[in-house]
Amino acid sequence: MIRFLIRLVVNAVAIWAAVQLVPGLNYVGSPTSLLIVALVFGVVNALVRPLLLLLTCPFIILTLGLFVLVVNTILLSLTVWLSGIWDLGLTSTGFWATFLGALVISIVSSVINLLIKDDNEEKHGR
Repeated sequence: MIRFLIRLVVNAVAIWAAVQLVPGLNYVGSPTSLLIVALVFGVVNALVRPLLLLLTCPFIILTLGLFVLVVNTILLSLTVWLSGIWDLGLTSTGFWATFLGALVISIVSSVINLLIKDDNEEKHGR
């Protein structure tokens, strides 16, 4: 449960950073609804990402992995769309704002995950 909450907060911080850094990616709402947006983003990543990666595998191989950025953009677009439906406050002005937002979210969450030590990784010697 603690691990889930840490991932939720990491996603929320990454989304907040993207909103602060990327013009065209906007968030209007409370910190609580930002956590809900992060939860939606996490669920979208858990359910849709594996299928998209499988379906776009030839493009990912052909572009030496760069197409994963497009997949991340699609996942963030889906999160923005669901946020609009549920009135959570996350909006985007277009593809490039969403693309750059997905890039910032990937970088920020990767850096934060590197800084946070995972007890399970230490036990298994990774």
